[in-house]
Amino acid sequence: MTSRRYAVQRVPGSDLELQIIGRDMADDVRSVHSLSGGESFLVSLALALGLASLSSNKTRVESLFIDKGFDSLDPETLDIAIASLDTLQSLGRKVGVIWHVPILVKRISAKVMVKS
Repeated sequence: MTSRRYAVQRVPGSDLELQIIGRDMADDVRSVHSLSGGESFLVSLALALGLASLSSNKTRVESLFIDKGFDSLDPETLDIAIASLDTLQSLGRKVGVIWHVPILVKRISAKVMVKS
């Protein structure tokens, strides 16, 4: 999803802590806490998609809901995120996005709008 820009791995000796490997920075290892807002959003989305793909035959994850995060993305990264969601939709996955970013109104064709 991020053009192999990052890899995520477990911190050695830790059960739940993760770290980022910057592929475009000579495999520099850094804390997930060093990610920008947009980077954090993309890594979180990639992890959610990865977990969904690990679902077993008995438990299938067919829907994904994303709340916020799009406002922290620059235009190029937003294109990557939306292209990834488009790909999921074309594969038959249901993706729900909750947003407050006006550009997404134009970019996402099927929508339910809630106005107060």
